Amino acid sequence: MANTTSGTTTFDKTFSIDEIIEEAFERLGIQNVSGYQLKTSRRSLNIMLQEWGNRGIHYWEIDELDLDLIEGQAEYKFFRASSDGTSATSNPNGIYGISDILEAHLRSNRTQTTQSDSPMTKVDRSTYGGFSNKLSKGTPNQYFVQRFIDHVSIQIYPTPDSTNASKDMHFYYIKRIQDIGDYTNATDVPFRFVPCMISGLAFYLAQKYQPQLIQQMKLYYEDEFARALAEDGSASSTHITPKAYYPGA
Repeated sequence: MANTTSGTTTFDKTFSIDEIIEEAFERLGIQNVSGYQLKTSRRSLNIMLQEWGNRGIHYWEIDELDLDLIEGQAEYKFFRASSDGTSATSNPNGIYGISDILEAHLRSNRTQTTQSDSPMTKVDRSTYGGFSNKLSKGTPNQYFVQRFIDHVSIQIYPTPDSTNASKDMHFYYIKRIQDIGDYTNATDVPFRFVPCMISGLAFYLAQKYQPQLIQQMKLYYEDEFARALAEDGSASSTHITPKAYYPGA
């Protein structure tokens, strides 16, 4: 006879901000939190999620789009939020909060069975600065990304000529992790990262409330983070090739 189980897998979907804060404080031996403790905890949680952005790629925040290219136009901007400006036209449209571009291709015939991608190379500031005429037209094959406070700027080279203006720049990008909202909200974090999110918040709060536990909480946090990051990777197929053994050879 099968065990009686919940039949659900949505704990992370309903795990609210106030419960996360409560769990982190309990790990420090502090209960019945309220008022300013809730406020400072939410601030620490937002700071920690921004710190995660400095640690590398988070696969759950990767998405893709097709950027509409315009003849002779080199720069395309994607803003942090609609209140900062209007992002470049793309499919899907209205994209905000891009953190960085991972890889890109020049795509022909986007919606047809004859679709074709040509790789574009991401270059650094020095290389892009060395291009003598940044508005020269041709087939785009390189791009440079500048990250500002309120937007990400993509500079492509060469700019599309009349033939290539009908094509798209298809790229994969990293999205910023969403801010912590109301205390009743859930977080923009997958279930794999829930344990390290709580451990991380406990570490941040230890610096404010239990300094004698800072080192211990940091060890827990880093251990949980490493485990979550390893699990979050994009695994490839594993192929095992047996080695032939010939006795006496």
